[in-house]
Amino acid sequence: MQRSEEQFVTLPSGIELCYDTFGDPDDPALLLIMGLAGPLNWWAPEFCEQFADRGFYVVRFDNRDVGRSTKLRGQGGHRRDVVRGFVRRQVKLPYTLSDMAGDAVGLLDHLGIEKANVTGVSMGGMIAQTLAIEHRDRVGSLVSIMSTTGRRSVGWQDPRLFPVLLGPAERTREQAIERSVKTWKTIGSPAYPTSPEETRERAAETYDRGIRPSGVVRQMQAVLAQPDRSQALATLDIPAAVIHGLNDKLVHVSGGRATARAIPGAELVLIPGMGHDMPRRLWPVLVDAVARTARRAQGAANPSNSSSASRR
Repeated sequence: MQRSEEQFVTLPSGIELCYDTFGDPDDPALLLIMGLAGPLNWWAPEFCEQFADRGFYVVRFDNRDVGRSTKLRGQGGHRRDVVRGFVRRQVKLPYTLSDMAGDAVGLLDHLGIEKANVTGVSMGGMIAQTLAIEHRDRVGSLVSIMSTTGRRSVGWQDPRLFPVLLGPAERTREQAIERSVKTWKTIGSPAYPTSPEETRERAAETYDRGIRPSGVVRQMQAVLAQPDRSQALATLDIPAAVIHGLNDKLVHVSGGRATARAIPGAELVLIPGMGHDMPRRLWPVLVDAVARTARRAQGAANPSNSSSASRR
């Protein structure tokens, strides 16, 4: 199994991204985009290896404002702006989901990847959708996991989560870890619980990689300001799959259903007992869906390949 060391690229925008890769660069590329406050380690190495074992060249990276990528210090990031975003008040944005999709394109350019299979989770799903809409020649297939279209009437949050999402910033490493354990216990998968020890280990790694409350707020602002992509998604002509848990409290399953309805020919995978996380026991289901969707893209690119076409 080939795995690169973590590397950095400075994009034309001045944003620096940290990334690493798994697998053979000659294999079809799979770009993994993580969600709110999530650094690249939230795509567990063992998870990425399963994708590589299925024949993908896997690329994962820290989004801007998290992990080892650029933190936009001094540019917004005030919690009051998040509240204003919830009630649709005009607020100057530090950046948008389109900017974050542009970061992903810049990374593909740096790696010499003309077209990638793109999978995104939560906010990462929103970025992946935006990438497919605004840079459709760079996306071979799209998998959107526990995400939504941007329409406010779908994919809403359980109001009981607001104190967790908007609580005061942690002052110490231990406080950040404890809050993370509490958060994942609240929004995670009831039928596939992750052990507190594993959650704590990931939280500690996340804190140590670098996380700033103001950066998370800036990401939240980008999410709250996103447009309704429903009509734009309807113009996509690429293989797509939408995966959502039926017990998701952070992004209601209506968001996944709406996404699947919007994208022509999208496969909808609804998972009972899954919340807003990707527990190890569900990795085979997720890997199969991503691989199945990518095969559809390969079949479309090679219509003479009857074995691929038969799976459509």
